[in-house]
Amino acid sequence: MEKQEHIIDEEQVNERIDKVLSSLNNEWSRTQVQSWIKEGNVLVNGKKIKTNYKSNLHDKIEISIPDPEELDVVPEEMALDIYYEDKDVIVVNKPKGMVVHPAPGHLTGTLVNGLMAHCKDLSGINGVLRPGIVHRIDKDTSGLLMVAKNDYAHEHLVNQLVEKTVTRKYRAVVHGNIQHDYGTINAPIARDPKERQSMTVIDNGKHAVTHFQVLERFPDFTFVECQLETGRTHQIRVHMKYIGYPLAGDPKYGPRKTIDFGGQVLHAGVLGFVHPRSGEYLEFEAPLPQDFVELLDKLRNNR
Repeated sequence: MEKQEHIIDEEQVNERIDKVLSSLNNEWSRTQVQSWIKEGNVLVNGKKIKTNYKSNLHDKIEISIPDPEELDVVPEEMALDIYYEDKDVIVVNKPKGMVVHPAPGHLTGTLVNGLMAHCKDLSGINGVLRPGIVHRIDKDTSGLLMVAKNDYAHEHLVNQLVEKTVTRKYRAVVHGNIQHDYGTINAPIARDPKERQSMTVIDNGKHAVTHFQVLERFPDFTFVECQLETGRTHQIRVHMKYIGYPLAGDPKYGPRKTIDFGGQVLHAGVLGFVHPRSGEYLEFEAPLPQDFVELLDKLRNNR
């Protein structure tokens, strides 16, 4: 375990201790520093403190930096569809059917298993089973994900999600014929009290906003683009069901009689964010997967 010391100077007086420490080293994220404080690895004048401690002049800060935790994830060689990579960020196009990170019942074959074989340097903020994962998409949703290779990049990307500045556009096919060309769904989402494995629109849920645009209409279905303003679990699936147009193929939120697609017809096609180190805005677009294209062709031919 590495140890470092720091003395508070006049410019740092009355600042929160987690903010002071994260400013000392741009590789130390504020989230990481807060976890060190909670674990008792940060002492002020020889005493443990809380994350909201305000510094005083000449405070002596002792920081014990834990050794990197060995990730309990088995690296697996797999063909990853990587759209962008540098020392901070990877953008990968996840295929339908792949789970993002290990969990009970899915300890291997996940995107994280493949990433661990591809590169050893992923951020540790989300723990040993979700290294580098800033945001997720469902197993049966295809498309683009940004992955952080260090904690500095992870915190920057998470902050952009919180501030709603990340561009996330999805393509979907929904049941029914939406008559208006554009719409915004502003409805709070939380876990369904009657069905704990599902999410639902509920008054005391978390703020959730989805914008949609109609791209093409068919007799019984509509091809839409949805843009996330927030990123709640199953947000697009729950919101489109809420307004009466559930996703085609969706076994959880769709009707009993739906398209046999092996899951919801949903693709995360556009992802844009500000690079955490360069400050440059980057945007990527992944084309629709082949089965999605074939479904659209079938719907067009049946008109």
